[in-house]
Amino acid sequence: MNDCLFCKIIAGDIPTDKIYEDKEVLAFFDIDAQAPKHFLVIPKRHIATLNEVDDTTLMGKLSLTATKIAKQLGLSKQGYRLVINCGEQGGQMIYHLHLHCLGGRQLNWPPG
Repeated sequence: MNDCLFCKIIAGDIPTDKIYEDKEVLAFFDIDAQAPKHFLVIPKRHIATLNEVDDTTLMGKLSLTATKIAKQLGLSKQGYRLVINCGEQGGQMIYHLHLHCLGGRQLNWPPG
């Protein structure tokens, strides 16, 4: 995807504050953080929305990567939230699958 922001980050065209990277996923801090600790975990393969996912292994990898990073950032004891927004009404703003991890403060429900 030539116009996808996250694909440009993966390609190295846009710098980011990387936390983790391997051959399948990339994690970095969100530039519009909604919590003291807010990072994203994305697949390196372009997948526009959660509706297009057909790989349970990839979804597990995204979740386990987020959990591992949350532990490294000291979020495990107090807790954190994992969120995947899907589509316009689900609040998705960038159409490249991404998992948000938020923590470091009390997160209320509903979010806002």
